[in-house]
Amino acid sequence: MLRLAPELRFFVATARRGEQTRISTDGVSSLGHVIESLGVPLTEVGRLVVDGREVPTSHVPADGETVEVAPVARPQRVPGAPLRFLLDVHLGTLARRLRLLGVDAAYESTDIGDATLAARSARERRVLLSRDRGLLHRRELWAGAFVRSDRPDEQLRDVLGRFTPRLAPWTRCTACNGELRAADKSAVATRLEGGTRRTYDVFAECGSCGRVYWRGAHHAQLARIVDEAVAEFGDGGATG
Repeated sequence: MLRLAPELRFFVATARRGEQTRISTDGVSSLGHVIESLGVPLTEVGRLVVDGREVPTSHVPADGETVEVAPVARPQRVPGAPLRFLLDVHLGTLARRLRLLGVDAAYESTDIGDATLAARSARERRVLLSRDRGLLHRRELWAGAFVRSDRPDEQLRDVLGRFTPRLAPWTRCTACNGELRAADKSAVATRLEGGTRRTYDVFAECGSCGRVYWRGAHHAQLARIVDEAVAEFGDGGATG
């Protein structure tokens, strides 16, 4: 018998979304395989308890056992590397908002394929964020997380609440994820429109792509996103 936490029932077929579901055992398949076969990515699974004792995903369930499957604990710690992310093609707005907050968020603006994305996650040791459940089942992933909502505000709160990354607003390029540095107006003047040159005096420049930033017309909207995130999640948080 398998008891899925309410947070995980979203992933399984409607007929199996009750408090508990019966599973068949073959004496060979691991508990991790059984859970994945129901549609639940292991990236979303926390403690596994069988008849009162905690077991790993490699545990082979036996007839008569009762398995309790908990969601991943929050805040989730990701040991072994600085906390940084990789987002798939469908999460461009979320990527830009994470970068706005100074979070290292690589993003693929084109569909490079699940295998390539998963390989990059492993190679660069990045947590892959995706709304594609199938992608999160790939074995080569280093770490991953399912982004439940399709609304950017809710997506951002979900990721910040789950991983509590250190926030450093206004320090990353929202276009390429590079680090920003202060720029003298005279050094970037040739890249500015006339109205911008006359109106603004404080600039920053991306050290990677050279994009120039200033507090323009959209600053109030961006500042709202930053202020709300810092107010709820602080500017500290986990480093990995």
